Amino acid sequence: MSTVISGVRLYGGGEPVDVLVADGQIAEIGTGLAGDEVIDCAGRVLLPGFVDLHTHLREPGREYAEDIETGSAAAALGGYTAVFAMANTDPVADSPVVTDHVWHRGQQVGLVDVHPVGAVTVGLKGKQLTEMGLMAAGVGKVRMFSDDGVCVDDPLIMRRALEYATGVGVLIAQHAEEPRLTVGAVAHEGPNAARLGLAGWPRAAEESIVARDALLARDAGARVHICHASTAGTVELVRWAKEQGVSITAEVTPHHLLLDDTRLTSYDGRNRVNPPLREADDAIALRQALADGVIDCVATDHAPHAAHEKMCEFANARPGMLGLQTALSVVVETMVRPGLIGWRDVARVMSEAPARIVGLPDQGRPLAVGEPANLVVVDPDAEWTVDGGALASRSDNTPYESMTLPATVTLTMLRGRVTARDGKSAPAGRSAATGGSAQ
Repeated sequence: MSTVISGVRLYGGGEPVDVLVADGQIAEIGTGLAGDEVIDCAGRVLLPGFVDLHTHLREPGREYAEDIETGSAAAALGGYTAVFAMANTDPVADSPVVTDHVWHRGQQVGLVDVHPVGAVTVGLKGKQLTEMGLMAAGVGKVRMFSDDGVCVDDPLIMRRALEYATGVGVLIAQHAEEPRLTVGAVAHEGPNAARLGLAGWPRAAEESIVARDALLARDAGARVHICHASTAGTVELVRWAKEQGVSITAEVTPHHLLLDDTRLTSYDGRNRVNPPLREADDAIALRQALADGVIDCVATDHAPHAAHEKMCEFANARPGMLGLQTALSVVVETMVRPGLIGWRDVARVMSEAPARIVGLPDQGRPLAVGEPANLVVVDPDAEWTVDGGALASRSDNTPYESMTLPATVTLTMLRGRVTARDGKSAPAGRSAATGGSAQ
């Protein structure tokens, strides 16, 4: 079956064209094209499907908050065609038994390529390295390893991890947090936390690990990726490291681009996140760094939690926010509308750069004939009001509740198959592997 996506603007520019999709690939780009189905997308923007390097799908172990099926639906509705599921599950994804399970479940659901992230250390305990080579060689072909949720704080363990990863050809992603500086901390260390009586989380807790790991990567000739950069100081450290030739990349979350710690006055647990919401000046620095390419990409850190884990005292709320269905809109609000980037750059930071960082061969590809039809169509003129209860996730802990945000995803395709359209995801359970391998 062939499908024509009609009247779209590639990367948001130029004259509208039709895109013919057949056999999982872009078969033709032109005008007046015909196919078995024609989807009218007049005036909308066509981009490569988004890739999220940082997603928590909670399966196995905490399916009451999210599972691979509901998380995949949220991803497809947000325009994603590939997500990387973090390892802090129960049991931890520290062996091929778990990582292969996550891969298989993603394929069974079939709405998005779910790539498992393997743990760096056994049980996320920071003491013993996992068998990265076995996980990389498994069915799930793990490409990235992270203890996200906790920091690999022992410098010798981190050094060995970087060396091991280099030999295996995989990436280490670090949750940068010096734990001795964050004991009991729940909010950014600053005037707002002091006034509200909340234990402060200093910028130095993040920045000291970023600096250390940049040096370790330099000496090991290794690659390192910084998860959820949140401070202006981290921006400068990443900039410096890149100038020195260190193979370092970094991501920023949508919530750190848009929100700041003034939101904490309500003591609403939905605003508790790790790293914490920083000050407005940090958000400004992160936006500029993303525009300049110092920060490489946007990653959601989608972190679902059940109501009882968020509707409690702020200090007891579990850290994390939903992000998959709101990420594009927040990027448009913070980056496109102010003129910091255009739609071509949206493709760069949400699709091309993350795919390049982890070496995905069929994601983040150019919009050209012969390329895999991993695609997203965006209505740039639409606005919508966020309702956590209406999102596809099993949880509703969005910090954007009742906010009106710009731009909507109207169509998502995974290798030529529609996985989301006009706010509804396709039924789960169908194989998405037609038209090419997900590996």
